[in-house]
This record gives sequence, C-alpha cells and structure tokens, in this order.
Amino acid sequence: MNLEQLIVKDIEESKQGESLNLANKPNASRKMYIESYGCQMNFSDSEIVASILKEESFTTTQNISEADLVFVNTCSIREKAEQTIRKRLEFYNSIKKKGNKGMIVGVLGCMAERLKDKLLEEEKLVDIVVGPDAYRDLPNLIKQVDDGRKAVNVILSREETYADINPVRLGGNGVTAFVSITRGCDNMCTFCVVPFTRGRERSRDPKSIITECKQLVSDGYKEVTLLGQNVDSYLWYGGGAKKDFGKSSEKTKKESINFAILLDKVANTYPELRIRFSTSNPQDISKEVIETMIKYDNICKHIHLPVQSGSSKILQLMNRGYNRERYLDLIDNIKENIKDCSISMDIITGFCSETEEDHQNTLSLMDYVKYEFGYMFKYSERPNTPAARLEDDIPEEIKQRRLSEIIDKQMKHSLLRNQEKLGNTYEVLVEGTSKKSDDFLYGRTTYNSVVVFPKENHNIGDFVMVKINECTSATLKGKSI
Repeated sequence: MNLEQLIVKDIEESKQGESLNLANKPNASRKMYIESYGCQMNFSDSEIVASILKEESFTTTQNISEADLVFVNTCSIREKAEQTIRKRLEFYNSIKKKGNKGMIVGVLGCMAERLKDKLLEEEKLVDIVVGPDAYRDLPNLIKQVDDGRKAVNVILSREETYADINPVRLGGNGVTAFVSITRGCDNMCTFCVVPFTRGRERSRDPKSIITECKQLVSDGYKEVTLLGQNVDSYLWYGGGAKKDFGKSSEKTKKESINFAILLDKVANTYPELRIRFSTSNPQDISKEVIETMIKYDNICKHIHLPVQSGSSKILQLMNRGYNRERYLDLIDNIKENIKDCSISMDIITGFCSETEEDHQNTLSLMDYVKYEFGYMFKYSERPNTPAARLEDDIPEEIKQRRLSEIIDKQMKHSLLRNQEKLGNTYEVLVEGTSKKSDDFLYGRTTYNSVVVFPKENHNIGDFVMVKINECTSATLKGKSI
C-alpha cells in the first residue's frame, strides 16, 4: 500500500469515528499519535514527549483516526522537509474536519520554533506549537487548548537536557535505542538552522546517561546510540552548559568528563551492550575517542563523519572549522588505527558560489575515502542563517546534475564496500523481520552494514554469526553458521 492509499484509508477510517471533544474526556481515555521527521534527535525527543504526557495519562496509538492529540515532530534543516510537514498538517486537519472535530493538532521541534506565527495565526494549521526545550510545559499548553485558546512555547533553554526523564520507546524493536547525551549546537555552520532552533550546546549529567543505559539493559535492549547534534563536544563538570576552561580551576579541568571518558564509562559498565554514537563533527573528534573505540569490542566500528564538501573554499564559506586536508588526515588516522572501520557522510552540493572545480573536488574526495554510505542533498537556503546573506547563485538544474553525479558515485562505492565483505563472516544483531519475506531476518554488523539472512530458529534480539554470499549496494545477504 503506497502513501496515498494509506492517507485515503486513514481518512475513510476517520469518517467512521464519532466527533471527539478532548476537554470533556477523562484523562485515562486520551490517546496521542506522534509522527517524527528529520534527524535521530527528533525521534528521541518524541520519546521524551510521550513520557511527559504518559504522566498525564495519555497513551500512544498508531491509529491517527482515534487520536485526541496529534503531534508532528519536525525538521527545518531543508526546505523539502518543511514542505513534507505542511502536507502532513493539512492531512491531519482533513481528518479533524471530517470525523474527529475535537482532535488537537500540534507541532514540535525545530519547525515549531522557526514558523510559530505562520502555523498558528496565518495558516491556522495547528492548535499547539512547542519548541524542543519546552516539552515539560505540554500539560499546561494542552489545558490552554482545552479552554479554547491557542498555545505556544518556543523558549530556548541553556540548561534543559531532560536528564531525569525516562523516555517511552515508541514503535521500536525492543533491541536498539537512542540515548541523548547533548542538546543544541555551538558550531554555527552558515547553512544550518540548528543553533537557532535548538539553542546553545549543553551536556547531560553522565550519571543519568549511565542510569538510562542500565534501564535499557534491564529491559532487554542490546544496543544504544549515544546521540547529539555533535556528540564529540560532550563536556560535563558539574553544570550542563559548556564553560570557558581558561577561566576554570585546574581541579575543575581534571574532574571534567569529555566524550571519550563518557564512551569509556558506558562501554566498560555494560560490556554486553553494543554502543554506537552520532553525529561526529570532524573538527571535534579526538584521538582519545579513536583510542577508546580500539579498546572496546562492544563499541561499533563505524563513524558518521559529515564532510559537506570536498572543497576547502566551500568549507570555509560553510564555517565548518576544517579544510579538505585536515579532513583527509582524520580519515587516514581512523583507517590506520581502527581495522576496517566504516565511515559514512553527509554532503551538500550546490552551495553558494560552488564552481565546477569545487564539485570535482567533492567527487575526488569521495574517490579517496570510498564511504560505505551517505546522505546527499542539494543546498536550500534557510531563512535567517548566515548563508542566507550570500547569493544562492547555482541554478537548480546544475544543483540537480551535481547531486545525481554524487549519488551515482556513492552507489558505486557502497557496492564496492559491500563486495569486499563477500565470503566473510560477521556478528549480526537481529533487529527485525525482512520487509520482503517473513522467512528472513535483518540486522546490522558492527560496521553498520545491513544484513538479511534466513530466519531458521533465530529471533529478534539474537546475535547471529552470518557468512556473506551476496550483496547489493545497500544490503548484504548471507546464511547463519
């Protein structure tokens, strides 16, 4: 069933439901439906929202037709993402008008902060707008809507980390989970809205991170991803926000916990738990992090290392904090020290003033690294970012042609990397049943490679040794041994 068919199905189901008035319903019968888009942090935030509202007796549902409260957790990083969100909001409102008139529609996350006035007053698509640092205020905001008013809170915080909240795991597999360790970002890349929509960088108390991992192990989870806009800048020394070490005492410096120390603590405390982390910024990943990855077998041998461009000129315009040579030195360092470490990337093509030579520099960098996989996009101007003051002077057809060339090259590299694994045997953590057949399972290796193999007597959550005998550019195929 395709997306349009699903939408039609949901609308038809909503016609059959009676009109619901949230204000008159007892708390125990309230249901919420949450859709998440964009980065992994948004999905993690949705679990925080579910936990906060669980305390208010809301339960989650996967059937939008029966929901009293519908949230979309949004992404503003690219224009296309915002267009997708608007279509979903229009869909929610069609359900509301046709069969569920008491349904509250809300927007969470980055788009909420950036477009609050448009969504609430001009387009009248939502009842609630909540920024990423205001989720604790949701009970009050919902009460405002119950009382017949629109509700908004997009105030950013320099302290909020939600460290004390045990997330409700939404629609997961019971095997893998996200654990947020930082919020916000201080890097100020010129193309990016995150510092403006998620605020200043702050780190979470390491004790709360260890406690959350302990709970996940107790609940049967086998893998966690330590998550942040930039995990390598994690820094804790008694407060949440980053401080100037130059003004701090020597004692404070010695007692601080950086990402390498945190990674060591989690890996050492829970040797049975697989550990991943994302996302790394090339200017911040340290030799100590690489040494910690070498030290522990349960830390996955994969690093997501966005490059954005292979041109030093463009990287400077993007304010990335490194140039081509420094990035490639880091790649060499990783590959020399971590055997077979897989590396993935983000690339933006068509940034302001990008020449054909700049584009060729990106292609040549890809040839040098030969990434396992990547996320590739055309540049789209984001209002109020520093890059918005530059001229977006690359014609759309050139952006599209360059993007196609980058995607084609990455497909070849992904296939090459997977072909290198033919005949080898890998430990695979089973995450679910194959979408194509119930007779097959899928999971991932330490290198983040997706593996599909016959189910036989294996179950979700098992670690299985699989010998690889086939592959595509996206998937390894094999048989358990």
